[in-house]
Amino acid sequence: MSETSETGTVPGAGVTTGDVADAARLVGFGLQPRTVPARDVEYGDLVRRYREEPAFARLVDAVATGLGLVVLEVSPRAGMAVAAGEDSLFAVRMGDYARRAASDTGDRFLHGLAHLAAAALAFPRPEDLADDGYIGRITVHGVDAFVRQACRRLEERADESGLNTDPASDAPGLEAAWRVWTRRSATGATKDARRLASSTTGIIGKAVAFLVDSGFLQRTGDESGGTYRTTARYQLQVRDMAGSAAMAELLDLGLVPVGDGTATLLPAAQDDEPGLAVDAGLPFHALP
Repeated sequence: MSETSETGTVPGAGVTTGDVADAARLVGFGLQPRTVPARDVEYGDLVRRYREEPAFARLVDAVATGLGLVVLEVSPRAGMAVAAGEDSLFAVRMGDYARRAASDTGDRFLHGLAHLAAAALAFPRPEDLADDGYIGRITVHGVDAFVRQACRRLEERADESGLNTDPASDAPGLEAAWRVWTRRSATGATKDARRLASSTTGIIGKAVAFLVDSGFLQRTGDESGGTYRTTARYQLQVRDMAGSAAMAELLDLGLVPVGDGTATLLPAAQDDEPGLAVDAGLPFHALP
């Protein structure tokens, strides 16, 4: 361990112990996702210091790296936005989340699909991810309607290729997902009228609650099973995952147009109009 001088300066480092403490404090704020610089004076001051003092910024980055964290952005809008590396003590892996949320392997798979669909709907176009001022909005029923429409497209694609047979439960990609999702009730209810946790909207509800707790979404209302808006932190996280194979596969289905300025599911053919999904909160088309 390095010795410090009487003035609190780390010999040869050009920084004080106070600088190190401030750097660690800023990283600590980054690990409190629901705290924002605009509502905490100390946090705001540390963010400004990071942006104005290159030496302090390097020190903060070094502290984050030592903790296994990747600095995504430090700004007044996002605060200290960090992502945990795979080996970081602070990593929250999707597998760990899914095991806490459900004991059944199939349910864990569906939780992952719910997160993927929420991200795709929140930022349906590349320009949405690139625009720092963009705010995405999703609803629980809207995400369910989107996934069910995606399942319909996957089934049609499997029929066309002559591969519409049940895959193994651990089959990769989305092909195995649509069968599991479509067989699951959208809502269901307990004796006291609560939404069943094992229903698809129950699974989506758990997913968005996790995103709220992580500082990625903010709840804005109760309509359509729950309405939410995205945060700057979530945009940064989705940017990081946008190149994943699963995200690309979902967007490649063509259900979320990515080039015409809209973010709705493709309309059904005029001679096969199934009507709008009930209470979806978004212009998604119901399945027959």
